[in-house]
Amino acid sequence: MTMSLGDVRPIGEQLRAWRQRRRLSQLELASEAAVSTRHLSFVETGRSTPSREMVLRLAEHLEVPLRDRNLLLVSAGYAPVYTETPIEEPRMNSVRAALRQVLEGHEPYPAVVVDRFWNLIDANGAAQFFMEGAPPELLEPPLNVLRLSMHPDGIAKNIVNLGEWRAHMIDRVRRHVALTADPALADLYRELRDYPGAEAAAEPAPPPTGHEVFVPLRLRLDDGRRLSFFTTIATFGTPVDVTVAELAIESFYPADEETGAFLRERAGW
Repeated sequence: MTMSLGDVRPIGEQLRAWRQRRRLSQLELASEAAVSTRHLSFVETGRSTPSREMVLRLAEHLEVPLRDRNLLLVSAGYAPVYTETPIEEPRMNSVRAALRQVLEGHEPYPAVVVDRFWNLIDANGAAQFFMEGAPPELLEPPLNVLRLSMHPDGIAKNIVNLGEWRAHMIDRVRRHVALTADPALADLYRELRDYPGAEAAAEPAPPPTGHEVFVPLRLRLDDGRRLSFFTTIATFGTPVDVTVAELAIESFYPADEETGAFLRERAGW
């Protein structure tokens, strides 16, 4: 198991910060977690030390990520309970096999597996399409798919609706920062937000008509053809390992027949 030192504040202060981040009153959290408001108040002010079970119960109702639940336990004087197993270890064979099955099953359409920072863990053959023509520095490990897609020298230069897509993705990262309070993720958010010239490279985004069902990724090929994708995101259900909990599979689907035909032809189907 690997852990950082994390937040060094007393456990009560950390729980209060998570409660406020979730915009819950003491009464609301106490009611949801089936504890008395008085006891919760004592925990937050340091007048009472929560039991291990209390820390886990409050963390569950506050939707604290597994990584941070371990840190809460350590701050309260208890051992962490969630493992963090490197993806390459033998005990993760079944996880890797499941990921590979999903990736290969999605061919000839692109799909990638990313970690909590959107660093690439695995990808199917079709996803190599997104990496073609990118500068080597954006492809060096760990390859960050958000940086690759939004950097002015990356995929961004070929995205037709860059302003629309960029706003959508940056808002997604912002929501993850709000959920996790991760400082490294906040740094990534600021980097993506501050890339120069992103809006100038895009065609003006049309206003919503009320008929859209998703924000597409529209790409312009060198030969003038245009492709359009939408994506879905899948995660593991009921994970109890930090690594597994932080994995996500993003699958790209053709948003029109022209894109589907291009991908099938490219794969030789």
